[in-house]
Amino acid sequence: MDHLDALEQQSVYLLREAYRHFDRMCMLWSIGKDSTVMLWLARKAFFGHVPFPLVHIDTGFEIPEVIEYRDRLACEMKLTMIYGMNEAAFQARNTFPHARDDHPEGDPRRLTRKQCCALLRTGGLKQTLDGSGPRYKLDTATGRWHPWTDKDPWTGVIVGARADEEGSRSKERYFSPRDKHNNWDVGDQPPEFWNQFKTDYAPGTHVRIHPLLDWTELNIWEYIERESIPVVPLYFDRGTGQRYRSLGCVPCQDSIASTARNVPEIIAELTGGKLRNIAERSGRLQDHEGRGGLEELRRDGYM
Repeated sequence: MDHLDALEQQSVYLLREAYRHFDRMCMLWSIGKDSTVMLWLARKAFFGHVPFPLVHIDTGFEIPEVIEYRDRLACEMKLTMIYGMNEAAFQARNTFPHARDDHPEGDPRRLTRKQCCALLRTGGLKQTLDGSGPRYKLDTATGRWHPWTDKDPWTGVIVGARADEEGSRSKERYFSPRDKHNNWDVGDQPPEFWNQFKTDYAPGTHVRIHPLLDWTELNIWEYIERESIPVVPLYFDRGTGQRYRSLGCVPCQDSIASTARNVPEIIAELTGGKLRNIAERSGRLQDHEGRGGLEELRRDGYM
């Protein structure tokens, strides 16, 4: 058994433990490389079937190729695919791109990227998980989306966070409780030793499950190569000398200089040290707005 086999077995075990202990469970699918690997692992854990809904939070500023990939893969795999959105904030143009265009510099209504992220990502996620916001379900036979009448909250939420990706995520547990508002108390996390996890929470407790916590960026790409997992083509250079290393919203997303055109070439970049001094989320511009920005968002319920 090699290192990828060991990681795979641990993740499959965590997914099965979560399914055993939480009645109302969903998996967050950002459509990025990590959560797509997590989807692959879920299909392995349950013998080709994913027995819980996949949930995507649409900000209204998603890269079109990401949305096309989401719908195509969900239809091909016959997934229970749901998306949610903070429609009120988006329609009110109370977002970073709109506020930037509508209001002059210094106007308090001119939001920062982080404030926009809190509205569209965190706010949209909270509304979708607790059922207070709109939910849409994909008809995999027709490829069309329809309003979904299920409004019960999801309390077990599977997330593709990795400890090595960013500082606040290294503080997570495999099974990480949140309060009734989805807020995360970093100092109040249960100890986890020798594969002993706290899963006996009071009914209705919101718990985030992290099957990829021990994986690294290199592990993810090695597994993608081994399993021939399809990923969004934006991760590869298509002749411009640029590619995305991490995917986000169009106004807050930047590419990196790279000529990697396929998975082996990305692995070569990671193992060769070319990206050693470049943070994986360096292209996420909202992370640049002050120290601890992402941890602040995550304490308030962000993925």
